[in-house]
Amino acid sequence: MKIDFSERHHPFEGCFNFRDIGGYRGIDGRPVRWGRYFRAARQDRMTPADLENAAELNIRTQIDLRRSDEVQNQGRGPLENIGTRYEWHPVIPDGGSEQLDKTVGKGISGERYLAYLDFDPTSWRRIFALLADADRHPLLVHCTSGKDRTGVTTAFLLSVLGVDRDVIEADYLLTNIDRDRYADFLEQGPGFPPGRSRASVIHSAGVPEDAMRVFLDGIERKYGGPLHYLRSVGIDDDQQNAIRELMLDS
Repeated sequence: MKIDFSERHHPFEGCFNFRDIGGYRGIDGRPVRWGRYFRAARQDRMTPADLENAAELNIRTQIDLRRSDEVQNQGRGPLENIGTRYEWHPVIPDGGSEQLDKTVGKGISGERYLAYLDFDPTSWRRIFALLADADRHPLLVHCTSGKDRTGVTTAFLLSVLGVDRDVIEADYLLTNIDRDRYADFLEQGPGFPPGRSRASVIHSAGVPEDAMRVFLDGIERKYGGPLHYLRSVGIDDDQQNAIRELMLDS
């Protein structure tokens, strides 16, 4: 399925993979509201112009999915300076990446995403409580690259909203469109990390074609689907319905 990347992408100078999920068709054909949920990569390299443009989005809540070491190294970013409330709810705990390397192997994969669900689900409960709270909208959900932890979180949300699976997979793959622009930014500014080439940066900034499909197949097989998993960790039908009412047009 082809999705118009340009209509939902916000091309900030120093923040990448920043997208709106509005317009997708959910339950009963109701469209997802624009300007309610944004997904992105780290914001700590935003320019003053970026921050001015971000202020126009009126983001009330920043949900940070990163580990504590990432937050310490990169900082929270500047959104609190424009009145955004910061919430830290790591999907992978400290030491969790090393644990995933041992159990499912290094590198991004649908199996790795599925293994996220073996960690304490408290963060999922807190994230979805925020999504169900009208006073916390609009929201920005992000990790470091805005593709893996953010991609899984967004897939859960789109599932709750009743968006077709092929759309969920296609939305996930939009990440790959912004990779060259990110590489250009590094090449012209802070530089590539030591020992890394442009090609390796572009590769690591992207996502595998099959990862979301493998993840969704796995969650269907292991838990009976995304909604059943969410219910199993305490995100009940009332909360899911509240999210639908907030995020779907009538």
